[in-house]
Amino acid sequence: MGDGYFCVTSINKMTPQSWLISSTLLYFLINGAQLFETFVVVPKWTASPPGSFRLLRDRNGLDLKTFWILFHSIHETLFILAIVFCWRLGPVGRQLLGLFILHMGVRVWTIVYFAPAIIKFQKMVGDETSNTAVAATANPATANPAAATANLPAKTRQWRNYNYLRVGIYILISLLQALLCL
Repeated sequence: MGDGYFCVTSINKMTPQSWLISSTLLYFLINGAQLFETFVVVPKWTASPPGSFRLLRDRNGLDLKTFWILFHSIHETLFILAIVFCWRLGPVGRQLLGLFILHMGVRVWTIVYFAPAIIKFQKMVGDETSNTAVAATANPATANPAAATANLPAKTRQWRNYNYLRVGIYILISLLQALLCL
């Protein structure tokens, strides 16, 4: 280990491998948080909508938005730095770029589908969870509680199932990134 491969004494002395390993380790940390959220938190808020949406909204509920924005921003910055510093390593840099493009594809899917859906679910919870509040939020023109809540179980199941796929893709990308560390 005297060659500095794993030794990081300052930002200026980090090797390309150190950037790659740092990015990969942070990816695994994020994967752990995603797995916890997927198997512990998501089943609770998708259990019996709209009432279970309270977990996402009330003062004792979860607000993971700040956590995810912060950690994804840090990770993606580190990922880009790893690409920049590993670029001179030939195929490793190009493969890392390919993984980053895949990663960003999943991030776009998150921004286009997952985030708006969860925001809609959160808005369905008023001060008191009621079908009227849900109906007014879902379709203000009709304010029909039965129509607004009729397909919520299917929508939350779809969100949950797509989330399994999304988390699986993120894990696959991080495993492939880990192979580049070898």
